[in-house]
Amino acid sequence: MVGALLAKNNQIIGEGWHRRHGGAHAEAGAIQAVLAAGLSPAGADLYCTLEPCCFNAPDKHQPPCTDLIIKGGVKRVYIANFDPNPRVSGKGIAILEEAGIEVRTGLCFEAGEELNRAFFTFHRLGRPFIHLKIAQSLDGRIAAPDGGAEARRGRTSTPDSGARWISDEKARRMVHRLRSFYDAVLIGRGTALADDPELTVRLVKGRNPLRVVLDSRLSISVDARLFALSEPEKTIIIHNLDADAGKAAKLRSLGAELIPIKAAGKAASGDKAGSGGLPLKKVLAVLGKRGVQSILVEGGAEVFGSFLREGFWDRLSIFIAPMVLGGGVNAVTDLGISSIAQAMRFKKGAFSRFGSQMLFEVNRETESQN
Repeated sequence: MVGALLAKNNQIIGEGWHRRHGGAHAEAGAIQAVLAAGLSPAGADLYCTLEPCCFNAPDKHQPPCTDLIIKGGVKRVYIANFDPNPRVSGKGIAILEEAGIEVRTGLCFEAGEELNRAFFTFHRLGRPFIHLKIAQSLDGRIAAPDGGAEARRGRTSTPDSGARWISDEKARRMVHRLRSFYDAVLIGRGTALADDPELTVRLVKGRNPLRVVLDSRLSISVDARLFALSEPEKTIIIHNLDADAGKAAKLRSLGAELIPIKAAGKAASGDKAGSGGLPLKKVLAVLGKRGVQSILVEGGAEVFGSFLREGFWDRLSIFIAPMVLGGGVNAVTDLGISSIAQAMRFKKGAFSRFGSQMLFEVNRETESQN
């Protein structure tokens, strides 16, 4: 996500932003806005959130922004963040400086990091940005003892509509908004079977993400709601290479995309029922190759445990509702911790009031757990 401003004589004369994938880049939009207003970008200062791109490629839809900046006669360029994409990564700045343009970096650096956290993680670590989201009771339960489907999605199984949910409507709206920001929402097979979720954006306006289910044995029902939605191609089932070929063919006929990978051995995976023995490193690799840069992990104690245990997470959000269940499904499965000294501690996380619950959030890089 990139924004750009052109300023001259202490006044903004043009602005632009990257509106959609494949569309005009922010710098080009700002320059075009200046020209459309009958003005000139020559001698102006350009402020942009990301290092301007500097290359052509078959998979690239727009020309290099460095060429447009140089041609426009821009005098100075202020950049919040370097682009970690190896095809840019400092090369854009070098080209501008070689053309005699003064370049200053680091302006609003932290804000830029937050804006493009998923993009930066994808290119720096070679995997999607992973956000774990949990809704739980005060005593750490995500479902009542009956393990009802409604409870697993953040609801208790109480039929009274006013008391069905663990989280309140404000929190649920936030979760739907989060879905619209991410490339994919991911759950395990247990959540898929128990909840029959849609994983769509409904309570707010926004685009629907990809819907990813980790299901090594293809246990999901062919009648699941995931296969009755519009854009069936957005449903992805990642399964074991040795899963039932007939079931796989049936699910493909429903429009789903199936991705087979070799499941880890019991000793190697430690995933239990969460990812069904599917090694998370391989799961993230295949999703990354598919272009998935960010994942909201929503479902299942085993799934949460797998991601936490293997260290594959970048942000953690826990909604804590003012209720006690006294039993039921734990929010997180066994992490292999045997003493308090080994506990994951989040000293820099922040609590905030969100509707009727407390919201705890922490970014992984601010912590030194493990």
